[in-house]
Amino acid sequence: MNRARAFYEGVLSLKPTSITCEGKWVEYEVGGVVFAISNIEPAWTPSSQGTTVAFEVNDIYDVVSLLKAHGSAIFEDVFETPVCQMAIVSDPDGNKITIHKRKA
Repeated sequence: MNRARAFYEGVLSLKPTSITCEGKWVEYEVGGVVFAISNIEPAWTPSSQGTTVAFEVNDIYDVVSLLKAHGSAIFEDVFETPVCQMAIVSDPDGNKITIHKRKA
């Protein structure tokens, strides 16, 4: 949790809005919804498989450069889709994160 919090709070600048279960569940309000990280259940292990959380950013190239500088693995560097630019990176535990910027 210390490593995850350092990443989400220190690198992505998220601010915790709730910390419960002796620090094993941390919530962040992002755009009116809640994003949480947790290690409350030992069977929930980090993974690069399966789903991903997506964060929209103002400047995708700046954010991806920041993430690279902090050692995030890059699964897919910035690429174009019909509606946005996106990149798929990882947090320190190998969980996938999609960074995207919608087109005008």
